[in-house]
Amino acid sequence: MARYPQTVLVSCEIPWDEGEQLIEETFRREVRMLSELGFSHLYVFGTAGEGYAVDTTRFRQVVDLFYEETRSAGIQPMVGVIELSTARTIERIGYAYDAGFRTFQIVLPSWGALGDAELLTYFRDVCGSFPDARFLHYNLPRARRVLGGPDYRRLVQEVPNLVATKNTGGGSAQAAALMTYAPELQHFFGEENFLYGSMYGECSLLASFGAMVPRKTWEYFHAARERRLARALELHHGFIRLLNDVFGPALAEGRIDGAYDKMIVRMAGLDEMPLRLLSPYQGFDEAVYEACRRVFRERYADWGP
Repeated sequence: MARYPQTVLVSCEIPWDEGEQLIEETFRREVRMLSELGFSHLYVFGTAGEGYAVDTTRFRQVVDLFYEETRSAGIQPMVGVIELSTARTIERIGYAYDAGFRTFQIVLPSWGALGDAELLTYFRDVCGSFPDARFLHYNLPRARRVLGGPDYRRLVQEVPNLVATKNTGGGSAQAAALMTYAPELQHFFGEENFLYGSMYGECSLLASFGAMVPRKTWEYFHAARERRLARALELHHGFIRLLNDVFGPALAEGRIDGAYDKMIVRMAGLDEMPLRLLSPYQGFDEAVYEACRRVFRERYADWGP
């Protein structure tokens, strides 16, 4: 049995004004909107949420507001921390822990790729500093080392409060290895590889398009979980078409995740969500957004809420 419940996980993006300051009311409305759409497992400060870009002041401000908005019954919040050192990671987790959070998303330090002994030391030091908290590892190439099934097998045995992973790449082979070697962890896969993981047992969905198409997101999750593979495969292909049709020209520019995710949140109905990102990263302009939205409305009207 996995250490974390099977569910759909959704990111909350951070709205910044022209002075790169948090727009508090827009952020509150976003969290409430996602909750009203049926998503109870929410997180801040992944890549899409610009966790790599915030200073301490912005980090604390968002954490405090996120705690206020997720105190209602049924919401399971998670705070992400992206840092270059163990000490800074523990420092930021400590602030969120003191604010009331007990579930965290962490990445490996990326200045240099960690060796096997360093990998174990990092998880022991970070997770061991908060023994009553739960940790999800965000497994991505930007960290210079992508963990495979055997890596997690070793970690499972040494780090009891490592409970989940987030893997949106690697295809079917990576999904199979993760599910086979470390079934104790709840593996969150993206729309592209969730179907593969579900063929090997219980896993969860990291929903990039959850806010924009919540009904199809939940249908995909349940179809795969219940092994209704024909319908799950149809929806799997549908999400790939959605990505390429709606965002195809924008994808060719290869911008950082948040540039696309802020368009997704606005298409979901949060019209006041700004498209800007924190310096130096660039969001898309209004013309690109309108072009993407037009395709979405014309071709995917039946995918809406």
